[in-house]
Amino acid sequence: MKQLIILSGKGGTGKTSVTAAFSHLAAQGQMANKVILADADVDAANLELVLQPRLLEQQDFKGGKVAVIDQESCSFCGECQAICRFDAINYIDGLYLIDPIACDGCASCVYQCPNTSISMHEQIAGNFYFSESRFGPLYHANLYPGQENSGKLVTLVKQRARLQALDENRELVIVDGPPGIGCPVISAVSGASLALIVAEPTVAGVHDMHRVLQTVKHFGVQAMVCINKADIYPAGANEIEAFCKESGIETVGRIPFDLTVASAMVAGEAVTVFNPQAPSSIAISAIWERIVPALLEKK
Repeated sequence: MKQLIILSGKGGTGKTSVTAAFSHLAAQGQMANKVILADADVDAANLELVLQPRLLEQQDFKGGKVAVIDQESCSFCGECQAICRFDAINYIDGLYLIDPIACDGCASCVYQCPNTSISMHEQIAGNFYFSESRFGPLYHANLYPGQENSGKLVTLVKQRARLQALDENRELVIVDGPPGIGCPVISAVSGASLALIVAEPTVAGVHDMHRVLQTVKHFGVQAMVCINKADIYPAGANEIEAFCKESGIETVGRIPFDLTVASAMVAGEAVTVFNPQAPSSIAISAIWERIVPALLEKK
């Protein structure tokens, strides 16, 4: 069982559009009924908007802990407020109250309280979903704003996808990864067979592509690069290809700027479904045909 993860150094490069198209192409080709899909971008999951899945399972995801004051045993000494460096404890109407959003879960107030009136409670930090899409089973999740442990939620999404793939002898897990290089990306890259980096030919796009390539390399995962909106700034696209060639990284294709992609998003479709003959669809299909052999060759 192989894992293909699609990454980008920054948001908005077209990563999810490419992932959705790959999901469709995999369902039509030799891997039909052999693919599991996972959206590991739990902070801004949107693959479901294109795949239009049917929800089968939903679970609460418990992230970090938050402090809670037992008002009955509280002596209102104020030591908890004095020790809190996050200003999460407020004195309101004669009571000390904890702001769960401001609370960092450090538990300093728990140890400071002379009456043991404060305890740490798990909080629901998001939701985990399992759905059935037109192109295969989909695991996805939603982390609530301001919550922590997104890496842990990413791991849960990937583990469930991987276990079903192993149980059903499926060949491939396609993962829509998070942007950037933070903890969610590290969790998503773990165990991947191949990483496809979707890059933009802009100053910011090239800079962030370098960073995510370094991250993938650090974890020993083979990387390939495709350039989206390549014709908007050909010199930038050439710069990306030159860097990849010098670094021994294969550039598997260029995707032209194509308004069909936006129209497909509005329609809630993968661009390869919405218009298979669009320039972007043809380019993505060619990239997919180059990636599949590389995946099959890997042990």
